[in-house]
Amino acid sequence: MSTGVRLVFTTVPEVALAERLACKLIEAGLAACVKTLPACQSTYRWEGRIAHATEIPLMIVTSAEHYAELESQLRDAHPYDIPEILAVDCSDGLPDYLRWALAAGVDH
Repeated sequence: MSTGVRLVFTTVPEVALAERLACKLIEAGLAACVKTLPACQSTYRWEGRIAHATEIPLMIVTSAEHYAELESQLRDAHPYDIPEILAVDCSDGLPDYLRWALAAGVDH
């Protein structure tokens, strides 16, 4: 069963962009919380070659209602041709936190 809360994962190539995105999403009321994680090394196949990049992961808590606009904002601000944007529907969680996450976007 869905709680209406989604956890969205993305990566960006630099800390400054991660910070700008986090602030933009919170200010726009599209996210309840954005966690910027330490840099990690990504290995992936791109255009037929194996590539390596240092990336900054972001974990974004949002609502199903705000997901489409959040995805659009990420795509518009992202320097990659095809950014990693993965959304996981949260089927369970601490009820108080879930209520807060759903209400957080309303307060902007």
